[in-house]
Amino acid sequence: MFNLVIGQYVPLKSFIHQLDPRSKLISIFLFVIIVFLANNWVTNGLLLLFCVAGIIFSKVSFKFIYRGLKAVFFIVLLTFFLNLFFTTGGPLLFSLGWFHIYLNGLIQSIFISIRILVIIIMTTLLTLTTSPIEITDGMESLLGPLKKLKFPVHEFALMMSISLRFIPTLLEETEKIIKAQAARGSDFSSGSVKNRMKAVVPLLVPLFVSAFKRAEDLSMAMEARGYHGEAGRTRLHKLSWGHRDTELMVLLGLLTVVLILVRS
Repeated sequence: MFNLVIGQYVPLKSFIHQLDPRSKLISIFLFVIIVFLANNWVTNGLLLLFCVAGIIFSKVSFKFIYRGLKAVFFIVLLTFFLNLFFTTGGPLLFSLGWFHIYLNGLIQSIFISIRILVIIIMTTLLTLTTSPIEITDGMESLLGPLKKLKFPVHEFALMMSISLRFIPTLLEETEKIIKAQAARGSDFSSGSVKNRMKAVVPLLVPLFVSAFKRAEDLSMAMEARGYHGEAGRTRLHKLSWGHRDTELMVLLGLLTVVLILVRS
């Protein structure tokens, strides 16, 4: 879990880094929707090709992406096997006792795993190529109409960006606590599952104490710098929608049309 890249920002000079955060947020939202249009080999192949192109244009190495996704492969594999064993239809491929694997189950498992994988990759690219302050400004701009309904748009956007930013920090803090307790004789890698779960419980208390301390330090730092919410707040960099952002929207529109035409 310490290799998770979700919440991290990699400062590079790439096509995706230079996009407006609003276009990236809209793109991720639309991509998550159009993913469910894919229901055959061609459409799922197009989704994978789109993800590979996104990684290439972001200039983030494939090795770095793979290292960060290893922690979530368990979810993908679990989903794959659940659909493999419980989806019926088509010719019977394998049978052992009450385990029956059908062709439709195998195909459905592959398609659903691809959906989950591409969604995770694209959302990870969002945080890797967009700084927390840009995510805050982008969300605040997109949710601006909700201000008329007295919705705390700025506070909500700030809360979301801080949550993403502190994921790697909390993982690093967890690693330090584990090493400290291992140096004192704690064992987290042997014994039954019940004993391992009991060994993890002592991690929660210092982790929660550290999280609350960091939250208090952050609030004091923001207050010392004169932060009072949205009122009177200025921005160093103003958001600017360029032709590249429009091209990205057009590309997503073309992808949607192709998926609708090609899907079974």
